[in-house]
Amino acid sequence: MNKQLLGVIDATTVHDDLQELSIHRSVAAIPFGGRYRLIDFILSNMVNSGIQSVAIFPKFQYRSLMDHLGSGRNWDLNRKRDGLFFFPAPNLDKHYTGIGTLDHFADNIDFFERSTQEYALIANSYTVFNMDFQPLLDWHIKSGCDITEVQKEGKSMGIYLVKKSLLMDLVMTRNETGYSNMRDVVTDIDSQFHLCYYNFEGYAAMVDTIENYFRTSMDLLKPEVWKQLFLKERPILTKVKDEPPTRYDAEASVRNSMVANGGMIEGTVENSIIARGVKIGKGTVVRNCIIMQKTQIKENCILDSVIVDKDARIEAGTVITAPAESPAVIRKGSVQGVGSGS
Repeated sequence: MNKQLLGVIDATTVHDDLQELSIHRSVAAIPFGGRYRLIDFILSNMVNSGIQSVAIFPKFQYRSLMDHLGSGRNWDLNRKRDGLFFFPAPNLDKHYTGIGTLDHFADNIDFFERSTQEYALIANSYTVFNMDFQPLLDWHIKSGCDITEVQKEGKSMGIYLVKKSLLMDLVMTRNETGYSNMRDVVTDIDSQFHLCYYNFEGYAAMVDTIENYFRTSMDLLKPEVWKQLFLKERPILTKVKDEPPTRYDAEASVRNSMVANGGMIEGTVENSIIARGVKIGKGTVVRNCIIMQKTQIKENCILDSVIVDKDARIEAGTVITAPAESPAVIRKGSVQGVGSGS
Protein backbone atom coordinates (compact mmCIF):
# COMPACT_ATOMS: atom_id res chain seq x y z
CA MET A 1 0.00 0.00 0.00
CA ASN A 2 2.92 2.30 0.70
CA LYS A 3 3.34 3.41 -2.89
CA GLN A 4 -0.33 3.34 -3.84
CA LEU A 5 -2.14 5.81 -1.64
CA LEU A 6 -1.66 9.56 -1.38
CA GLY A 7 -3.01 11.27 1.74
CA VAL A 8 -4.88 14.55 1.22
CA ILE A 9 -6.15 16.42 4.28
CA ASP A 10 -8.55 19.30 3.72
CA ALA A 11 -7.93 21.71 6.61
CA THR A 12 -9.87 24.63 5.14
CA THR A 13 -13.08 24.00 7.04
CA VAL A 14 -14.48 26.75 9.26
CA HIS A 15 -17.18 25.85 11.78
CA ASP A 16 -18.90 28.94 13.14
CA ASP A 17 -20.02 26.97 16.19
CA LEU A 18 -16.36 26.35 17.08
CA GLN A 19 -15.36 29.99 16.80
CA GLU A 20 -14.58 30.35 20.50
CA LEU A 21 -11.77 27.81 20.02
CA SER A 22 -10.74 28.68 16.47
CA ILE A 23 -10.26 32.45 16.66
CA HIS A 24 -6.50 32.01 16.91
CA ARG A 25 -6.09 28.64 15.16
CA SER A 26 -7.56 26.44 12.46
CA VAL A 27 -10.07 23.76 13.43
CA ALA A 28 -7.40 21.15 12.61
CA ALA A 29 -5.14 22.60 15.32
CA ILE A 30 -7.69 22.69 18.16
CA PRO A 31 -6.18 20.92 21.21
CA PHE A 32 -7.83 17.65 22.14
CA GLY A 33 -7.33 15.04 24.85
CA GLY A 34 -4.74 16.98 26.82
CA ARG A 35 -1.81 16.48 24.44
CA TYR A 36 -3.20 16.06 20.93
CA ARG A 37 -4.58 18.29 18.17
CA LEU A 38 -7.61 17.24 16.12
CA ILE A 39 -5.48 16.68 13.00
CA ASP A 40 -3.38 14.09 14.85
CA PHE A 41 -6.12 11.49 14.40
CA ILE A 42 -6.44 11.54 10.61
CA LEU A 43 -2.70 12.09 10.15
CA SER A 44 -1.84 9.15 12.45
CA ASN A 45 -4.42 6.96 10.73
CA MET A 46 -2.77 7.70 7.39
CA VAL A 47 0.79 6.96 8.44
CA ASN A 48 -0.29 3.90 10.45
CA SER A 49 -1.88 2.63 7.22
CA GLY A 50 1.43 2.95 5.40
CA ILE A 51 0.82 6.26 3.63
CA GLN A 52 4.16 8.01 3.10
CA SER A 53 3.03 11.18 1.34
CA VAL A 54 0.49 13.53 2.90
CA ALA A 55 -0.63 16.89 1.53
CA ILE A 56 -2.36 19.35 3.85
CA PHE A 57 -4.54 22.09 2.38
CA PRO A 58 -5.16 24.81 5.02
CA LYS A 59 -6.69 28.24 4.55
CA PHE A 60 -7.13 30.41 7.64
CA GLN A 61 -5.09 30.71 10.87
CA TYR A 62 -2.72 27.87 10.03
CA ARG A 63 0.40 29.14 11.85
CA SER A 64 -0.26 27.01 14.92
CA LEU A 65 -1.01 24.03 12.67
CA MET A 66 2.37 24.40 10.95
CA ASP A 67 4.07 24.86 14.31
CA HIS A 68 2.46 21.67 15.59
CA LEU A 69 3.34 19.53 12.57
CA GLY A 70 6.76 21.01 11.82
CA SER A 71 8.69 18.87 9.38
CA GLY A 72 6.45 15.88 10.10
CA ARG A 73 9.19 14.14 12.07
CA ASN A 74 6.85 12.95 14.82
CA TRP A 75 4.77 11.17 12.17
CA ASP A 76 7.83 9.81 10.30
CA LEU A 77 7.01 12.10 7.39
CA ASN A 78 10.30 14.01 7.23
CA ARG A 79 11.45 12.12 4.15
CA LYS A 80 13.73 12.82 1.22
CA ARG A 81 11.04 11.45 -1.05
CA ASP A 82 7.36 12.07 -0.37
CA GLY A 83 6.65 13.20 3.21
CA LEU A 84 4.56 16.13 4.46
CA PHE A 85 3.47 19.01 2.21
CA PHE A 86 1.59 22.25 2.97
CA PHE A 87 -0.47 24.04 0.35
CA PRO A 88 -2.11 27.14 1.89
CA ALA A 89 -4.90 28.68 -0.17
CA PRO A 90 -3.38 31.40 -2.39
CA ASN A 91 -6.60 33.43 -2.43
CA LEU A 92 -8.31 34.13 0.90
CA ASP A 93 -11.25 35.82 -0.83
CA LYS A 94 -12.21 32.66 -2.69
CA HIS A 95 -14.98 30.82 -0.84
CA TYR A 96 -14.40 27.08 -0.37
CA THR A 97 -17.14 24.71 0.68
CA GLY A 98 -17.19 21.02 1.50
CA ILE A 99 -14.38 18.52 1.88
CA GLY A 100 -11.99 18.13 -1.04
CA THR A 101 -12.31 21.56 -2.65
CA LEU A 102 -11.43 21.12 -6.31
CA ASP A 103 -10.49 24.81 -6.79
CA HIS A 104 -7.88 24.51 -4.05
CA PHE A 105 -6.51 21.34 -5.60
CA ALA A 106 -6.42 23.08 -9.00
CA ASP A 107 -4.17 25.79 -7.57
CA ASN A 108 -1.65 23.02 -6.78
CA ILE A 109 -2.28 20.62 -9.64
CA ASP A 110 1.43 20.18 -10.26
CA PHE A 111 1.71 18.39 -6.90
CA PHE A 112 -0.81 15.77 -8.01
CA GLU A 113 0.92 15.46 -11.39
CA ARG A 114 4.26 14.72 -9.71
CA SER A 115 2.89 12.28 -7.12
CA THR A 116 3.55 8.64 -7.92
CA GLN A 117 0.67 7.13 -5.92
CA GLU A 118 -2.18 5.55 -7.87
CA TYR A 119 -4.97 6.37 -5.41
CA ALA A 120 -5.80 9.39 -3.26
CA LEU A 121 -7.50 9.40 0.14
CA ILE A 122 -9.17 12.77 0.74
CA ALA A 123 -10.22 13.49 4.32
CA ASN A 124 -11.30 16.23 6.70
CA SER A 125 -9.12 17.24 9.63
CA TYR A 126 -11.55 17.16 12.53
CA THR A 127 -12.83 13.59 12.94
CA VAL A 128 -11.72 11.68 16.04
CA PHE A 129 -11.31 8.03 15.12
CA ASN A 130 -8.77 5.25 14.61
CA MET A 131 -9.02 3.47 11.26
CA ASP A 132 -6.82 1.23 9.13
CA PHE A 133 -7.22 2.32 5.51
CA GLN A 134 -5.73 -0.88 4.07
CA PRO A 135 -9.03 -2.85 4.17
CA LEU A 136 -10.78 0.20 2.66
CA LEU A 137 -8.37 0.30 -0.28
CA ASP A 138 -8.61 -3.47 -0.81
CA TRP A 139 -12.41 -3.30 -0.75
CA HIS A 140 -12.48 -0.29 -3.09
CA ILE A 141 -10.32 -2.05 -5.69
CA LYS A 142 -12.12 -5.41 -5.37
CA SER A 143 -15.54 -3.72 -5.71
CA GLY A 144 -14.53 -1.84 -8.85
CA CYS A 145 -15.58 1.49 -7.36
CA ASP A 146 -14.73 4.84 -8.94
CA ILE A 147 -15.25 6.76 -5.70
CA THR A 148 -15.81 5.38 -2.20
CA GLU A 149 -17.23 7.49 0.61
CA VAL A 150 -16.54 6.33 4.17
CA GLN A 151 -19.65 6.41 6.29
CA LYS A 152 -20.59 5.84 9.91
CA GLU A 153 -24.12 4.48 10.38
CA GLY A 154 -25.19 5.85 7.00
CA LYS A 155 -23.74 9.34 7.52
CA SER A 156 -20.79 10.69 5.58
CA MET A 157 -17.52 10.95 7.49
CA GLY A 158 -16.10 13.38 4.91
CA ILE A 159 -13.55 10.82 3.69
CA TYR A 160 -13.25 9.80 0.03
CA LEU A 161 -11.10 7.29 -1.83
CA VAL A 162 -10.55 7.79 -5.55
CA LYS A 163 -8.00 7.02 -8.23
CA LYS A 164 -5.65 9.97 -8.52
CA SER A 165 -6.19 10.11 -12.28
CA LEU A 166 -9.95 10.46 -11.74
CA LEU A 167 -9.37 13.12 -9.08
CA MET A 168 -7.30 15.11 -11.54
CA ASP A 169 -10.06 14.73 -14.16
CA LEU A 170 -12.57 16.08 -11.63
CA VAL A 171 -10.28 19.03 -10.95
CA MET A 172 -9.75 19.85 -14.61
CA THR A 173 -13.44 19.51 -15.58
CA ARG A 174 -14.95 21.24 -12.53
CA ASN A 175 -16.17 24.25 -14.52
CA GLU A 176 -18.05 22.00 -16.97
CA THR A 177 -19.47 19.60 -14.37
CA GLY A 178 -20.24 22.19 -11.69
CA TYR A 179 -18.66 20.00 -9.02
CA SER A 180 -16.88 22.15 -6.42
CA ASN A 181 -15.87 19.41 -3.97
CA MET A 182 -15.99 15.67 -3.43
CA ARG A 183 -19.33 15.84 -1.66
CA ASP A 184 -20.87 17.35 -4.81
CA VAL A 185 -19.61 14.38 -6.81
CA VAL A 186 -20.98 11.65 -4.56
CA THR A 187 -24.36 13.31 -4.02
CA ASP A 188 -25.08 13.86 -7.73
CA ILE A 189 -28.04 11.61 -8.51
CA ASP A 190 -27.07 11.71 -12.19
CA SER A 191 -23.46 10.79 -11.52
CA GLN A 192 -21.73 8.76 -14.22
CA PHE A 193 -19.41 7.21 -11.68
CA HIS A 194 -19.64 3.94 -9.78
CA LEU A 195 -20.11 5.32 -6.26
CA CYS A 196 -19.59 3.10 -3.23
CA TYR A 197 -20.09 3.53 0.49
CA TYR A 198 -17.84 1.87 3.07
CA ASN A 199 -19.17 1.52 6.60
CA PHE A 200 -16.77 2.22 9.45
CA GLU A 201 -17.86 0.37 12.57
CA GLY A 202 -15.53 1.81 15.23
CA TYR A 203 -15.83 4.92 17.34
CA ALA A 204 -15.94 8.14 15.30
CA ALA A 205 -16.96 11.69 16.19
CA MET A 206 -16.82 14.75 13.94
CA VAL A 207 -16.00 17.82 16.03
CA ASP A 208 -17.91 20.75 14.56
CA THR A 209 -19.55 22.47 17.55
CA ILE A 210 -18.51 23.43 21.07
CA GLU A 211 -21.06 21.00 22.45
CA ASN A 212 -19.80 17.95 20.56
CA TYR A 213 -16.17 19.00 21.19
CA PHE A 214 -17.00 18.85 24.90
CA ARG A 215 -18.97 15.62 24.56
CA THR A 216 -16.29 13.91 22.45
CA SER A 217 -13.60 14.99 24.91
CA MET A 218 -15.57 13.56 27.82
CA ASP A 219 -15.96 10.31 25.83
CA LEU A 220 -12.21 9.82 26.29
CA LEU A 221 -12.87 9.13 29.96
CA LYS A 222 -14.94 6.07 29.02
CA PRO A 223 -12.81 2.89 28.89
CA GLU A 224 -14.81 1.48 25.96
CA VAL A 225 -14.05 4.58 23.86
CA TRP A 226 -10.42 4.79 24.96
CA LYS A 227 -9.84 1.20 23.87
CA GLN A 228 -11.12 1.99 20.37
CA LEU A 229 -9.07 5.16 19.89
CA PHE A 230 -5.71 4.45 21.45
CA LEU A 231 -4.40 1.18 20.09
CA LYS A 232 -0.89 -0.12 20.65
CA GLU A 233 -0.60 -1.29 17.05
CA ARG A 234 -1.99 1.98 15.61
CA PRO A 235 -0.95 4.76 18.03
CA ILE A 236 -2.19 8.32 17.73
CA LEU A 237 0.97 10.33 17.23
CA THR A 238 1.50 13.94 18.22
CA LYS A 239 4.18 16.56 18.74
CA VAL A 240 6.61 15.35 21.39
CA LYS A 241 7.46 17.69 24.24
CA ASP A 242 9.97 16.76 26.88
CA GLU A 243 8.50 17.82 30.21
CA PRO A 244 8.67 16.38 33.74
CA PRO A 245 5.72 14.44 35.17
CA THR A 246 2.93 16.47 36.75
CA ARG A 247 3.47 17.09 40.47
CA TYR A 248 0.68 16.31 42.92
CA ASP A 249 0.42 18.05 46.29
CA ALA A 250 -0.25 15.88 49.35
CA GLU A 251 -3.82 17.27 49.50
CA ALA A 252 -4.52 16.86 45.79
CA SER A 253 -7.33 14.55 44.69
CA VAL A 254 -7.73 13.32 41.10
CA ARG A 255 -10.49 10.98 39.93
CA ASN A 256 -11.48 9.68 36.49
CA SER A 257 -9.38 12.25 34.65
CA MET A 258 -6.63 12.53 32.03
CA VAL A 259 -3.69 14.61 33.19
CA ALA A 260 -0.80 15.43 30.86
CA ASN A 261 2.73 16.11 32.06
CA GLY A 262 4.46 19.28 33.19
CA GLY A 263 1.70 20.48 35.54
CA MET A 264 1.12 21.09 39.26
CA ILE A 265 -2.08 19.99 41.00
CA GLU A 266 -2.85 21.04 44.56
CA GLY A 267 -6.66 20.92 44.43
CA THR A 268 -9.39 18.49 43.34
CA VAL A 269 -9.87 17.26 39.77
CA GLU A 270 -12.81 15.05 38.75
CA ASN A 271 -13.99 13.83 35.33
CA SER A 272 -11.72 16.28 33.54
CA ILE A 273 -9.00 16.52 30.92
CA ILE A 274 -5.95 18.49 31.98
CA ALA A 275 -3.36 19.45 29.37
CA ARG A 276 0.39 19.98 29.67
CA GLY A 277 1.75 22.53 32.10
CA VAL A 278 -1.53 23.30 33.89
CA LYS A 279 -1.43 24.58 37.49
CA ILE A 280 -4.40 24.06 39.80
CA GLY A 281 -4.22 25.75 43.21
CA LYS A 282 -5.12 24.63 46.74
CA GLY A 283 -8.80 24.40 47.58
CA THR A 284 -9.82 24.57 43.92
CA VAL A 285 -12.33 22.09 42.49
CA VAL A 286 -12.24 21.35 38.75
CA ARG A 287 -15.09 19.08 37.72
CA ASN A 288 -16.24 18.02 34.21
CA CYS A 289 -13.78 20.44 32.61
CA ILE A 290 -11.28 20.66 29.77
CA ILE A 291 -8.26 22.70 30.80
CA MET A 292 -5.82 23.49 28.01
CA GLN A 293 -2.08 23.97 28.02
CA LYS A 294 -0.32 26.27 30.54
CA THR A 295 -3.52 27.53 32.11
CA GLN A 296 -3.30 28.66 35.73
CA ILE A 297 -6.24 28.20 38.08
CA LYS A 298 -5.47 29.75 41.44
CA GLU A 299 -6.71 28.93 44.94
CA ASN A 300 -10.29 28.25 46.04
CA CYS A 301 -11.93 28.30 42.61
CA ILE A 302 -14.87 26.16 41.48
CA LEU A 303 -15.14 25.22 37.80
CA ASP A 304 -17.80 22.86 36.48
CA SER A 305 -18.45 22.11 32.77
CA VAL A 306 -15.97 24.69 31.54
CA ILE A 307 -13.54 24.67 28.62
CA VAL A 308 -10.52 26.82 29.48
CA ASP A 309 -8.38 27.58 26.45
CA LYS A 310 -4.59 27.76 26.44
CA ASP A 311 -2.66 30.25 28.59
CA ALA A 312 -5.76 31.49 30.45
CA ARG A 313 -5.61 32.54 34.11
CA ILE A 314 -8.40 32.05 36.61
CA GLU A 315 -7.98 34.29 39.64
CA ALA A 316 -8.40 33.03 43.21
CA GLY A 317 -11.96 32.51 44.43
CA THR A 318 -13.55 32.47 40.96
CA VAL A 319 -16.67 30.36 40.41
CA ILE A 320 -17.65 29.37 36.85
CA THR A 321 -20.30 26.72 36.28
CA ALA A 322 -22.44 25.82 33.29
CA PRO A 323 -24.77 23.01 32.22
CA ALA A 324 -22.96 20.05 30.62
CA GLU A 325 -25.03 20.41 27.45
CA SER A 326 -23.83 24.01 27.03
CA PRO A 327 -20.34 24.32 28.54
CA ALA A 328 -18.76 27.70 29.22
CA VAL A 329 -15.66 28.65 27.21
CA ILE A 330 -12.81 30.80 28.53
CA ARG A 331 -10.82 32.22 25.64
CA LYS A 332 -7.13 31.69 25.06
CA GLY A 333 -4.92 33.99 27.09
CA SER A 334 -7.79 35.66 28.94
CA VAL A 335 -8.00 36.42 32.66
CA GLN A 336 -11.13 35.61 34.63
CA GLY A 337 -12.11 36.52 38.18
CA VAL A 338 -11.51 39.21 40.76
CA GLY A 339 -9.58 42.16 39.37
CA SER A 340 -9.61 40.85 35.80
CA GLY A 341 -12.31 43.22 34.62
CA SER A 342 -14.23 40.27 33.08
